[in-house]
Amino acid sequence: MEEFTFLKEEKLCSQKLIGELFTSGESFLAYPLKVVFLKTEISQAYPVQAAFTVSKRNFKHAVKRNLLKRRMREAFRLNKPGFYSELAAKNFQIAIMFVYIGKDVAEYPAIEKGMISAFKKVLEKI
Repeated sequence: MEEFTFLKEEKLCSQKLIGELFTSGESFLAYPLKVVFLKTEISQAYPVQAAFTVSKRNFKHAVKRNLLKRRMREAFRLNKPGFYSELAAKNFQIAIMFVYIGKDVAEYPAIEKGMISAFKKVLEKI
């Protein structure tokens, strides 16, 4: 049951790594998400460090931004076991950032569909 958690070690917090992610990482769209990822040498037990962001320009109220980030984290948390096992089999570690690019508040099923699509595209690209 522990595989469906989202622990602190799995969160991307390093400002240096986030800067490197946006300068030299690869990106693609999986609507309503933009995904930026970078193969790294993370000294962690987990193959992925993830971060989630929503633009303040598109969503003025923090309540809506927080709602969207919660939905993205939940979609990530529930669908990551297969993604982690594929990355572990390939022996890769990545840093990944999910940016919400939709103009309106999407329901959870739409975000989950985008997250699953993003996982498949990342696995194809590495």
